[in-house]
Amino acid sequence: MKVYRDYLKLHLKAILEYKASFILSLIAQIFVFFTYYFIILTLFDKFKNLQGFNIYEVLLTFSIIHIGYSMNETFARGIDQFDRLIVNGDFDRILLRPRNILLQTMGFQIDYVKTARIIQSIIILIYSLIKLNIEWNILRIISIILMIISSIIIFFCIFLIAASYCFLTVQGLEVRNVFTDGGKHCAQYPIGIYNKVFRRIFTFIIPYALVNYYPLLYLIGKSNNALYALLPLIVIIYLIPSIWIFNKGSKKYLSTGS
Repeated sequence: MKVYRDYLKLHLKAILEYKASFILSLIAQIFVFFTYYFIILTLFDKFKNLQGFNIYEVLLTFSIIHIGYSMNETFARGIDQFDRLIVNGDFDRILLRPRNILLQTMGFQIDYVKTARIIQSIIILIYSLIKLNIEWNILRIISIILMIISSIIIFFCIFLIAASYCFLTVQGLEVRNVFTDGGKHCAQYPIGIYNKVFRRIFTFIIPYALVNYYPLLYLIGKSNNALYALLPLIVIIYLIPSIWIFNKGSKKYLSTGS
């Protein structure tokens, strides 16, 4: 982890060399993120609930998903833009260094500008929790913590699998946006609002439902099944095949000749 900490320090030092640009970029990110929030506000200005979920319950799922996505955009940007490392030949240099390949890839690019989205998501999370007046107990506290952690993990796994395809295709596949950016926009609402086919896809293939739907039902009192609170733990299992696929691909990588 020392390697990754060094990357964090270097990128922070580099971005602070241009403070005005950094501040303006942060402000721009705040306005961009606000448009996502504004869409939900507009939706609930017309409809009082979304298939039984009120605005604060939707904002809770919204904030949890965006925390996970923004954390990966900020601190694992190198994986998100892995195709550039391949095309530019930078991954060849990473392979020559006697350090963990995955950590080097994560730290190759760190986008501190996206921290604005993390902060906004946390503010919306706290606001929605206050408005929901949840009857807190130990299991519900554990549940909300696991929801946030699993949100970070699920997007990390998706980014990692998408990056692994670059070993075969060199250029990144646009279809990955369906599962990353597109998945973010779908999962920011409770999965229960979708039809049965989508619910099954988002439960058994890309388990967004284990992140912010079933645990949500227990958290807000729509279900008394305490097992729902621990379902985010299953998402951690997805780390195993994701990291294995990436490591397997890196061992078979033969360079692009850049």
